[in-house]
Amino acid sequence: MRIISGKFKGKTINFLKNSKTRPLKDNVKESIFNIINHSKHVEITLKNSNVLDLYSGVGSFGLECLSRDAKKVTFIERDKEASKILTKNLKLLSFFEKSLVLNTEIEGFLKKDLQEKFNIFFFDLPFSDQRYINNLALIKKNEIFDTKNIVIIHREKKTEDKINNYIDIFFSKNYGRSKIIFGKFN
Repeated sequence: MRIISGKFKGKTINFLKNSKTRPLKDNVKESIFNIINHSKHVEITLKNSNVLDLYSGVGSFGLECLSRDAKKVTFIERDKEASKILTKNLKLLSFFEKSLVLNTEIEGFLKKDLQEKFNIFFFDLPFSDQRYINNLALIKKNEIFDTKNIVIIHREKKTEDKINNYIDIFFSKNYGRSKIIFGKFN
């Protein structure tokens, strides 16, 4: 697993070798960043964005954002082993001053009185998990999104989740057995 672009292009990052986590493949990651950088539907730039990486695992997406000059990434991962490896990766790449790692349940974080607004939301949850729909509802209810934002969700391509009440989907693309959904909070 490696960083594919930015200041740390080519740097190898640590990952978990177990069945609990599913690393984001490089070609999928590259496609996501191409859409962020070149889609007419995306009104933000990655540089100086505030990113919320939910279900972050070892932080592949958020680390890529930091390598490409994101202002800050907040990583939320409840698995202790994955959080340890994420922290190791942040140390390896000297990203501590631009990041926050929370080893907690996402719902607890989202229920707080957050004053911070985010531009980019990335959901890379286990395919069988449906709790992310509640996460979308909490983000929308608490309005922790900037007016210009993007929501990126990695799902199993056969899933038909009802998320139109929370985000406006503008693009979806399949990659093997998974799909990436792109949308916005309004």
